[in-house]
Amino acid sequence: MDEIIERYKDMVYRIAFSYCKNRSDADDIFQEVFLRYFRKAPQFENDDHEKAWLIRVTVNCSKSVLMSPWRKHEIKLDDNIHYEDQYESDLFRAVMQLPAKYRIVIELYYYEGYKLREIAHILKKKEVTVRQQLVRAREQLKKALTEES
Repeated sequence: MDEIIERYKDMVYRIAFSYCKNRSDADDIFQEVFLRYFRKAPQFENDDHEKAWLIRVTVNCSKSVLMSPWRKHEIKLDDNIHYEDQYESDLFRAVMQLPAKYRIVIELYYYEGYKLREIAHILKKKEVTVRQQLVRAREQLKKALTEES
């Protein structure tokens, strides 16, 4: 069980954080994803299937948190959140400014190494849609990064 968490912890946390943009929600999502994994004890065909399942559950849990009625009552304390060193780059900040639909595509394509077809399957979208989201995300990142220079 510990090896599953160890193998996928960074991926699950990055996806949750990219959706919610805060550690508290990302921590909650992280726990919920692995709790569901251990409760259901799903059987997978291979490691890729297991990884895809964890990504899908992470995305679904993240969306549930974002859609929660409790979020309407939240008060932002500080827009200038200070992240750990790995989150201090201009690129990371630019990615975090993207809409969630673009952030997840960037995460899966560049950080997890999935092909467009695989991302489309995981996110249950058409491949053309995923491709377009990736193109738009790149354009927005390029614009954001050149403006900062």
